[in-house]
Amino acid sequence: MADMAALTHIVEPEARALGFDLVRVKMFGGASDRTLQVMAERPDTRQLTIDDCADLSRRISDRMDELEAAGKDPIDHAYRLEVSSPGIDRPLTRLQDFEDWKGHEARITLVEKIDGRKQFKGDLAGIEPKGNLVSITDAQGVTHFVPFDRIEDAKLVITDRLIAATKPLSTEGADEFEAEEQD
Repeated sequence: MADMAALTHIVEPEARALGFDLVRVKMFGGASDRTLQVMAERPDTRQLTIDDCADLSRRISDRMDELEAAGKDPIDHAYRLEVSSPGIDRPLTRLQDFEDWKGHEARITLVEKIDGRKQFKGDLAGIEPKGNLVSITDAQGVTHFVPFDRIEDAKLVITDRLIAATKPLSTEGADEFEAEEQD
């Protein structure tokens, strides 16, 4: 399996060169269908356009080709490159994400249990910077403090509140599409 820290170290400068923040680098899939997934966003919109994805994909592909030509290929098997925006039910991968999305519902899975629980679901209540703690308030109104470094996976849950807070970059052509659907 590929070294994710090394891949992140390769991909992040390519994203930054285009003015994007890297959200996640992840390898998934079976032996015959591996995918290197790269999620990035524009800091001002928290999204990417299709053209942004294409630009970043080309930069990453070019960089990986350079490394392969130099005999330093970081991935020792065939794979597919997928570059995307994080989407509305985005993964929360950076400590600041938990503060930025405060007030929205999330699901957090831990590496190992804390107080007998491995999963927490509720509204994000921000971060406590002193201990790098993520706070989440469950449906019973109890606020839990989870060490950021013990989080295995976290993502926003799609709710009406999240949909209302997330604006598309462009709705150009949406009226035309809607009219065609109704015909």
